[in-house]
Amino acid sequence: METDKKPFTISVFTENQVGLLNRISIIFTRRGLNLESVSSSASAVPGIHKMNFYLRGDRQTLEKVLKQIEKCIDVLRAYLFTDDEIVYQEVALYKVPTVRLLDEPNLEKIIRAHNARILEITRDYTIIEKTGHETETQALYELLTQYDIQQFIRSGRICVTKSPTEHFTRHLEEQEARRKRHSGESI
Repeated sequence: METDKKPFTISVFTENQVGLLNRISIIFTRRGLNLESVSSSASAVPGIHKMNFYLRGDRQTLEKVLKQIEKCIDVLRAYLFTDDEIVYQEVALYKVPTVRLLDEPNLEKIIRAHNARILEITRDYTIIEKTGHETETQALYELLTQYDIQQFIRSGRICVTKSPTEHFTRHLEEQEARRKRHSGESI
């Protein structure tokens, strides 16, 4: 059955309310779905936040999950995307001893070959940043393990749709048009 699971991203537009992430994560837990990554930030719409959940599952199950998420009071709208419908990235930070950077000429070559950049250098450590897909950030991690990685973290998936406009913006426009029709205002 594991082979039937495909990668999906669920984007949820919400008001920024305490406890909402917990309520949404319970929905995934009840269905036995493991979240690969979670990210949340302000969206392009003032006052609205966007949460991205990256996970593997089958479309039918995830469409049911989407309906449950949209029933949460503070959720304004949720969308399900396949990887080919979005542009996505993540950011990874790697902390290595500076002495390794100075003593190992291959380390600088690895950083350049992976289009990573150095964010900070101190006497004790160097912070390297890599932006890309999970496979790219993981590949760099595996190469850097031989240079005594002290710390590593990868962000959750962030994404935008390939659609010319944000789906949520269209949703707001449709709601406003409906509101005007019902109130008798001119559109």
